[in-house]
Amino acid sequence: MLLRSCLGGLAALSVSSCIPSPEAEFWGRVSSLCGEAFEGEIVSEDAADDDWRSQRIVMHVRDCSKSEIRIPLSVGEDTSRTWVLTRGADGLALHHEHRHADGSLDAVTGYGGTSADYSSGSRQNFPADEATKALFDEAGIPESKANIWAVEVRPAHTLFAYELERPGRFFRLEFDTAKPVTPPEPVEATD
Repeated sequence: MLLRSCLGGLAALSVSSCIPSPEAEFWGRVSSLCGEAFEGEIVSEDAADDDWRSQRIVMHVRDCSKSEIRIPLSVGEDTSRTWVLTRGADGLALHHEHRHADGSLDAVTGYGGTSADYSSGSRQNFPADEATKALFDEAGIPESKANIWAVEVRPAHTLFAYELERPGRFFRLEFDTAKPVTPPEPVEATD
């Protein structure tokens, strides 16, 4: 009887250890898109985004490793933006890399945050971290310190989404992952 109980406990333990953490599930969902590019559209309604609405928006899940995924974003001819997802001991993080046309880093770059505990396998939320808040103060945009970015990946709905939310501001881009496109060439780093 004791042996049967222990074996039952071991079976339950091995099943639960096979269930991926929300971070691992999310990482797997994004990694499955590696090498692909997708056209997107703004689905939020903020007038501040009208310039982007009139342009072609493409994201490219370009460089993938076990610890980093780089996703260049082009808006029309502007290929200066890259979303950088990292996976480390502290969990998942999202940072934004901005470069000038010559490949040099913009003064406002590297901002982002670590995933919050209210994230899931399909959606990770990234509140601005302390380094980001200091950068935004230095750049004269203190309202951005309340930023929460989110990335959502729902394969069953062929959806990849990127969000930015703070009081008085909501921005959401959605990409159809069932329809890959040819990616534009991103700005290459010079440093």
